[in-house]
Amino acid sequence: MTHNTDTPVTILGLGLMGQALAGAFLKAGHPVTVWNRTASKADRLVAEGAQPAPTVGDALKAGALTIVCLTDYQAVHDVLDTDVNLDGTTLVNLTSGDSAQARDTARWARQRGARYLDGAIMAIPSAIGTAEAVILHSGPRPDFDAHGATLGALGTVTYLGEDPGLASLYDVAGLTMMWSVLNAWLQGTALLRAAGIDAATYAPFAAQIATGVAGWLPGYAEQIDNGSFPAEVSALETDVRAMEHMVQENETAGINAELPKLIKAMADRAIAAGHGKEQYPVLIEEFTKP
Repeated sequence: MTHNTDTPVTILGLGLMGQALAGAFLKAGHPVTVWNRTASKADRLVAEGAQPAPTVGDALKAGALTIVCLTDYQAVHDVLDTDVNLDGTTLVNLTSGDSAQARDTARWARQRGARYLDGAIMAIPSAIGTAEAVILHSGPRPDFDAHGATLGALGTVTYLGEDPGLASLYDVAGLTMMWSVLNAWLQGTALLRAAGIDAATYAPFAAQIATGVAGWLPGYAEQIDNGSFPAEVSALETDVRAMEHMVQENETAGINAELPKLIKAMADRAIAAGHGKEQYPVLIEEFTKP
């Protein structure tokens, strides 16, 4: 997309992330209007060229595109569910929440006459404005197409689909992946520290393992989508024997073994259900249960 710097942008909410968003648009050359309940949070941005808006209504009128980045979805409703006129506005809500809140807010915004995209920021504030900042969007495709080039000032923008809840779903799935990887690394770090090996020594090895496992995902995804799990590398009944060693090693070291036990317990249930001779991604059956 060709970036058009003529589009005026409004930012509602100037926490650390909101300030980063406004700063990225300013750096890209957009006219930027900002609003925050605590007006003093706009001071630095105003010094850099942003225009402060005295009210939410004034802020909405100033921008062809309004980015909302507040504490939660309730705050979004509190700020916009007043006498503010949303008719004809385009809202891109980058507030963190769940998919049900995103869908409800999309319906609410449309009823008020607004065009609405929901989004999720997969980045820390300092990354905003760089390619490393992944910004997910979902909602009506025409609304994304109309503003995708402008949104590109924030980082790598990705459109996921018409369902406004998709950005939040991807966000939660990504967080699940992130914390699971970090917890696995912390488990291994704790085990090795018990043997006198420091975290810095283990980290490069752990990164190599994580990269290798990531390479398995496309093939495993194909098995899941096909509903067929041939043991091309290792059968689950073989894997569970290594899991037994994992549990025992952690218990012997005197460290918390909850995570290793959980991993083995899920594999045990899958084997009990008759999946012992299939490959590891057959565990998707366990993850899809209530």
